[in-house]
Amino acid sequence: MAEPGTNPGAPLGPAPGRAPVRPGGTGPQKIKTLGVQRAPHKDAYHFVLARGWLAFCALIGLVFVTANVVFAALYAARPGCIANARPGSFEDAFYFSIQTIATIGYGGMYPATRYGHVLVAIEAMCGILGLAVITGLTYARFSRPTARVLFSKRATITPRDGVPHLMFRMANWRRNRIVEARLSVTMLVTEVTTEGETLRRQLDVPMVRERTAVFFLTWSAMHRIEPGSPFYSPEGIDRGLAELRARRAELYLSLMGFDETIGQTIHARYEYGLDDIVVGARFADVLGTDAGGGPLIDYRKFHDVVPLSAELAAVVNGKPASGLSAGAGNGAAGAGERQQRPKP
Repeated sequence: MAEPGTNPGAPLGPAPGRAPVRPGGTGPQKIKTLGVQRAPHKDAYHFVLARGWLAFCALIGLVFVTANVVFAALYAARPGCIANARPGSFEDAFYFSIQTIATIGYGGMYPATRYGHVLVAIEAMCGILGLAVITGLTYARFSRPTARVLFSKRATITPRDGVPHLMFRMANWRRNRIVEARLSVTMLVTEVTTEGETLRRQLDVPMVRERTAVFFLTWSAMHRIEPGSPFYSPEGIDRGLAELRARRAELYLSLMGFDETIGQTIHARYEYGLDDIVVGARFADVLGTDAGGGPLIDYRKFHDVVPLSAELAAVVNGKPASGLSAGAGNGAAGAGERQQRPKP
């Protein structure tokens, strides 16, 4: 929380202890599993699609080289089955296999025996099927709908009309239109039942406004911290966060919408820990106008947060400030959560 004497205009530094999360990513947390049987061959399609592009290309190259090594060994096992190949040359057999599986057929080497013809027929069929599979996998990777939504690395707790609000900021990196964008926020907490069983419970975190008709530039989503909110405590925000920290609370954001460009539904997700929440601060302004009066977004300040004045920071912990009414926040807060656009 900002202390008296703090410069409200100075952006805060990076949140400690948390690694940056890539746009649309799930975060740095890894879940360890025990007793899971690793059987990629039973779900090969998902296994291949889940690899990155570098791993995907390396996997395709490994399969290609392995297949040619196997067929080259079969050709080399019967000397004389390849015309114009050096006797006992595995290298010639390997290159002949590449020409066959890729259906190149230069004509310098060709099958000379029935054994060679049968192997060529089998390898040619494997090459055609392999090319079809690789083409399908590559197309599936390219055509898979993806979102380029940027989430702020931190969330803030700041007052709106005298009521503390938890705020997230998002931006559409593609600068196209996402229609009927909908944001869902879920909190996972650890609880112990009366029977002594420890479990992870899912709590809904309602937004003041959970959807926007058109997500074009940026979107600041807000959750009103009041009785019934997981963050609320009669003793103040700090006490509420301490209770959530004891319950190992984590926030998960999921955004879905219809991308007008590709004509498909897309989704993006992000994870926040409690250490990513900055109390008594607001997001730095990123929207403005350029010299020609057009809209301008300064992504250099997208993740920056600015500490509030001591008077406004006191409101976050339930101390009303002069001129603010805690009861007048519903309508204004709902109106304040909208897609931000630069003022003319």
